[in-house]
Amino acid sequence: MDYLYQKVSYLKGLAEGLGIDEESKEGKLLIHIIDALEDFAEVIDEIIEDYESLEQYVEYIDEDLTDVEDELYDFDDEDDYQPYDEDFDDDYFDEDFEYMDFEPEEDIEEIIEE
Repeated sequence: MDYLYQKVSYLKGLAEGLGIDEESKEGKLLIHIIDALEDFAEVIDEIIEDYESLEQYVEYIDEDLTDVEDELYDFDDEDDYQPYDEDFDDDYFDEDFEYMDFEPEEDIEEIIEE
């Protein structure tokens, strides 16, 4: 966020270098705009710091939650592995069902009409 501070500092220096009169309406407006930009830069910097702090805190919570899940559910990937059985008989498979070969070039309306 240093670049925001640099830009605001540049604008302040430019305003001083141009000799903007703080007594004129335009001068007051420009000076207040530059001050508001400086306030915005400070607030954005604070928000980024808070975000980084929260991000780190969430990472710690996630690590702790993972530890709790491991203890609670006692996951062991090797025990959960079930190899594929080629002789598996699917009770839901209907051998009498007539399957149609679908060609991508066929129009769907032609298939529905049949």
